Amino acid sequence: MPEHPSWLIPHWPGLPAGVGALSTTRRGGVSLAPYGDGAGGGGLNLGVHVNDTPAHVLQNRARLRAALPAEPAWLTQVHGTVVAGAAAVSAAQAAGADSCAGAPEADASIATAPAVVCAVMTADCLPVLFCDRAGTVVAAAHAGWRGLAGGVLGRTVAAMRAAGADDILAWLGPAIGPSQFEVGADVLEAFLDGAASEQGRRLVRAAFQSRPGPPGKYLADIYALARHILRGDGVEQVAGGEYCTVTEASRFYSYRRDGVTGRQASLVWLK
Repeated sequence: MPEHPSWLIPHWPGLPAGVGALSTTRRGGVSLAPYGDGAGGGGLNLGVHVNDTPAHVLQNRARLRAALPAEPAWLTQVHGTVVAGAAAVSAAQAAGADSCAGAPEADASIATAPAVVCAVMTADCLPVLFCDRAGTVVAAAHAGWRGLAGGVLGRTVAAMRAAGADDILAWLGPAIGPSQFEVGADVLEAFLDGAASEQGRRLVRAAFQSRPGPPGKYLADIYALARHILRGDGVEQVAGGEYCTVTEASRFYSYRRDGVTGRQASLVWLK
């Protein structure tokens, strides 16, 4: 797929020829501020839950849909670990009045058939796209810190393996960068509690840097945490992780930076 000013094409070594993937930005839509493109133009907000004008969101989704083999299987994300079947989600949405209807509560989806588009929306949380090396199974997961610590990536990998995936590849999409993700001790403890070994606890601690000033505040590296968790789930080939939604204001929506803002999407499908 050629480059496009409204989205990113992942640099994803090993991606099979039969798998398509992209991640949108805030550019190239019709939404008005604070959902715009940050430069006075229309924004490509895809979220129906952020109080943007519904007609604008539908126009933005239609622009994205024109580049895809089918309407994305939109989810109602709740920072959990449920993995939905994207084909069933798409069928339910097709039976509704529009693409905003029929979105189940889930934070990941999986597909094994062509032209079924897995999608997650983010505005600082980590989107993770998956495929197997054979190009037979794809998935997308939304990993805020709660979902990441709770096991959403492991649940997604397990669902892919149950569907026949063997050698799994992952791509980490645009998320809050390690210099911007300030968290409290509760977040560190949540990841330490989930560590399976002392070595794992050391790797978790390495992803949290203490901040100057009052104790109990850290800068967390969500990309490093995801890589560590994925390795524990047997996923060694992990690409991406080079963006920061907070600091790249001209490119990405960021809830941490702006509060009221739009959502970008990361999508993957079998061709």
